[in-house]
This record gives sequence, structure tokens and C-alpha cells, in this order.
Amino acid sequence: MIHHTNTLPLGVLPTVTIGRNGWPSCASIRMVVSRRREASGEAEFVNAVRVEPGEPPVASNAATAPAPTTSAPLARARSLGSSERYLVLGELPGWRRRLRYRLTQQFVRLYGHLLFRLRLEGREHLVDGPAVYCFNHLGWLDPLAMLAVFPPSRQLYFYGPNEEDMRRGAKNRLMWWSGIAVPFSSDRDALITSVRRAQAVFDSGGLLAISGEGRIHVHEGDLLPLQEGPAYLALRARVPIVPVAITGTSWARFRGAIRIRLGEPIATGPRPTRELVAAYTARTWHALRAMVAEDRDAAPPGAIARWFTDLFNDWGPGGRPAANEVRGPRPEDVPLPPWPGPSARAGEFPRR
Repeated sequence: MIHHTNTLPLGVLPTVTIGRNGWPSCASIRMVVSRRREASGEAEFVNAVRVEPGEPPVASNAATAPAPTTSAPLARARSLGSSERYLVLGELPGWRRRLRYRLTQQFVRLYGHLLFRLRLEGREHLVDGPAVYCFNHLGWLDPLAMLAVFPPSRQLYFYGPNEEDMRRGAKNRLMWWSGIAVPFSSDRDALITSVRRAQAVFDSGGLLAISGEGRIHVHEGDLLPLQEGPAYLALRARVPIVPVAITGTSWARFRGAIRIRLGEPIATGPRPTRELVAAYTARTWHALRAMVAEDRDAAPPGAIARWFTDLFNDWGPGGRPAANEVRGPRPEDVPLPPWPGPSARAGEFPRR
């Protein structure tokens, strides 16, 4: 069954739950239901998404799995092989993909700094290699703000939208041309492809930004429950999860301050199981919730800024007034399971 909820286009992980405007509604890929061993190797079954053999393997021994490093993914990036075809615009030569991305980022950077006061904090937490960047979602400005302040040396991808053909419609064509969106469809085979696309992003050394909440919300200083997709994809690829706290995008004010803060990377390593994904999801939620805890809602701006803010925000039934009543859980209401994974010690990840 397809459910309908409120979503935004970029940075939201694909799932079989589709928003009423056609965008994904959450970042949930449910965990391993069963495993089987065949003559060709192991196969994982993830709800409706089957990860077939032949993709980069995940360590099967969680107890002895080494702490993640960026050397293996970066080494794979030098010889992408068959995974390259799953990249957005993978049919193009690498230099053309990079050129399109640079042009798009420079355009967003120019107008972003012209219209707003953008600041990236916590640069020491940028990982020199592929990673999942899990951000809180206050509005349509979030992905653009991240794109404007992230360094151009490594490409930043965003999950979404839910589209079978990205060449239809001006907005879709622009996102496809730039290569920043990782589209998917609710069709089962397309969901399999979306998981492969994520792996191809990591193999290429790219960064994958995901809205863990899976929808926008009103209140700064608040955080809705995180879905399991970011933790699953990070564990599967053995890349770190970097919490990203965004402040100042609940209202699009001219020359308003927007802060993008990077938290301490959370190391992964063990193969994804239901228990591990739940533990990593809870740890990521607490890390991100602590980062936004001191943020406060700003007073509403003038009529033009209010109109411009909500021009691209889909609040769902009841609009912003109804969304204003939605609050995330308190930290004491989100259990933190015993931590089964490696700690993100200083120096564990190469820094940028």
C-alpha cells in the first residue's frame, strides 16, 4: 500500500512509502528479513529491495570487522567497473559529470551567499572519503544551503525525487542535468536500482546527503524520529555517518543567517542487522538532537518572506498551522541501545 505524507524532494531516502506530491516520505529501508546461500554467493533481502550478489561485499563477521577507513572505497573509486553505470549520468565521461556539478554548485554558491549569510561550521569533521551526511529538515532551502557551503572537491548527492523519468518537466531536467539528485521509483526493480545507486555514489568517493526525518518540520531546536535508511546504507557500505545540523532555514529571510554544522562522524563496520540498524539510528538521532538543542524558533518575517518560504514547502493537510503542532520526541523518550559498534575516535577518519 502506498501512503501519503509530507515530504520535500532532495535528500530523502527512497522507500515504498510515497508522499502525496510524489516525493519519498521517509528514509526507511527495513532490515534483513532473511538470507540464503546460493551457489553464486549470498543474497540479502531487504523488505521489497533485494540486494543481489555481485555488488561490493559487506563483512559477514561483525565481531572481527575492522574499523572503517576511506581507503577501500577510494580504492574502488579508481576502478568503478560495473557500478559506474548506476551513477546519475553514469553514461557520461567522468569529466563531463564533474563539470556539470561544478557549474551547478558555483551557481548555487553565488546566489546563496548573495541572498543569505551562509556559514559552515565543524569543517574538521568533513571525512576525506565517502560518507552519509544525515541532516535535519526544516524546509526546501536545506539541500541548497548544504550544496553552497560544502567543498567542491567531492560531489554531494541527495536522495530523491520519486520519478521514473527525470527528463520530464523543467525542474526534473535541471536536477538530472546537474547530477545532484539520485532518483528512484516505487517500482520494486527501481528500488533495487536506488540501493545500487547509493553504493555507486560511495564507490565513486561521493557524499550522500539524506534527510533522516524523511519530512520537513517547523520547529528549530526540535528533531523528529529518524528513519532507518541512513544507518542501513552506511552500515552496508561501511562508511561513516556524519550528523548535520541546519539552523535558520525555517524562514527564508533576505540576508538571514544560515548555519550548517557538522558533528563528529559515527564509525560503522559490522554488517547491517535489524539490531545494529536500530542502534545506529538511535545514536545518530541523539547526536543530531544534541546539536540542535539550543536552537530556537525565530519570529516570523514579513509577508513576502513568508510567501517565499512556503512557496516550495509542502506542509500537507492543514498547512503550516497544522505542522506547527507536530513535535519530535524528548531525548529521554528515545532509548539508546547498548553500543555495538566502534567509536569515532579522533584520528579514526582521515580529515579534510
